[in-house]
Amino acid sequence: MNRDLTQGKPSAVLWRFCLPLFGSVIFQQLYNIADSFVAGKFIGEDALAAVGNSYEITLIFIAFAFGCNIGCSVVVSQLFGAKRYGELKTAVYTTLIACAVLCAVLMVAGLLAGSALLLLIQTPENVLADSALYLRIYVLGLPFVFYYNVATGIFSALGDSRTPFLFLAASSTTNIAADILFVTAFGMGVDGVAWATFLCQGVSCLLAMGVVFRRFRTIRTDGPVPVFSWRLLGRVAVVAVPSILQQSFISVGNIIIQSVINAFGSSVMAGYSAAIKLNNLVITSLTTLANGISNFTAQNLGADKPERIRGGFLAGLKLVWMLCIPLALLYFFAGSWLLSIFLDRPAGLAMETGIQILRILAVFYVVVAAKLVSDGVLRGMGRMLQFMTATFTDLLLRVVLAKVLSGLLGSVGIWLAWPVGWSISMVLSVAFTCTCLRKLRRGSAGRAV
Repeated sequence: MNRDLTQGKPSAVLWRFCLPLFGSVIFQQLYNIADSFVAGKFIGEDALAAVGNSYEITLIFIAFAFGCNIGCSVVVSQLFGAKRYGELKTAVYTTLIACAVLCAVLMVAGLLAGSALLLLIQTPENVLADSALYLRIYVLGLPFVFYYNVATGIFSALGDSRTPFLFLAASSTTNIAADILFVTAFGMGVDGVAWATFLCQGVSCLLAMGVVFRRFRTIRTDGPVPVFSWRLLGRVAVVAVPSILQQSFISVGNIIIQSVINAFGSSVMAGYSAAIKLNNLVITSLTTLANGISNFTAQNLGADKPERIRGGFLAGLKLVWMLCIPLALLYFFAGSWLLSIFLDRPAGLAMETGIQILRILAVFYVVVAAKLVSDGVLRGMGRMLQFMTATFTDLLLRVVLAKVLSGLLGSVGIWLAWPVGWSISMVLSVAFTCTCLRKLRRGSAGRAV
């Protein structure tokens, strides 16, 4: 069901809209968690290290899919708020065509350069073959990743957060069963984990796109609409390209950090792989909620209701803090129990590493939550320069400090780099957001539509 986010009390509207998004991202993360769980429990520690190692490279591809998602979502939200439905459909068709071209290029690059990337990040010999195999199968499924992300962006832009939640709930639980089936019953290794994810993502993507086109038939327009527009592609790109660059540079930074981690051996790699899956569950959840705040901001900007955006920003902060504080407490005090989901041995270097990571990062989840909500408002307003400035500051600090501190403190120095980057970039993001809101309130900021 399409929902107008420009009506009603901002806090109530955001709660109703964002809570299904939070549920969706929980199930989305179950894909990666399931892979790591099955690899660590049913194949072995090296398999867990291989999946985690490849995951850092797959994040580059996810960055492009995420950029297409948020670019399409923000523009469609603005057009939906302005009730310009013909342009809305053209913007979607244009994004789908552009995604096909981009996805084809990335698939060729991934298949040709995947092994070289794994060698570049100093992947240990004992996990290299499994890492390369997992990565190749993942690259073959990129069209599903791209079009599913675009579909969820469209649903969110139309104010519908329930439909993607239902899709993900079904497909992610199926993925867990398929992972276990392929590995235990069919005797497959890391390739079984990868193919199970491929199949479940494929079914999810096809169903989601089918519902998108059926939903479009209910949106009335005056006659046929163009299927491509360079002007609307430019508008999507203005938001998508900075988002892609942001996520890509973060992924490159994570790959550099992964190469530093790899120098400490496969046990530290396995501990990091398990802990980072749990960490990414929180960060991705907060990012998805921030995307919902982007949709709220964009719809209200398109409807020429800027006064609602500040209320949405404050309500968004309360929402993410209420959700992340319990998770932070859980990770800090029950980290060993959660890590045992992935790791067979309750003691050892892998478990020690994972606990150390979770306890350091969990304390700062309220900080990164504030940064991500601010980023969401900035994206929805189209303030991409400020958004990128804060993000790149975070990335640069984390990469540089990880390399420097790891030489001084060992692997713990890598984990300490995260809170520094989060804290400084949070200050920048919040300051940029408050400045933009003041300008918007005074009427000096231009309208996006």
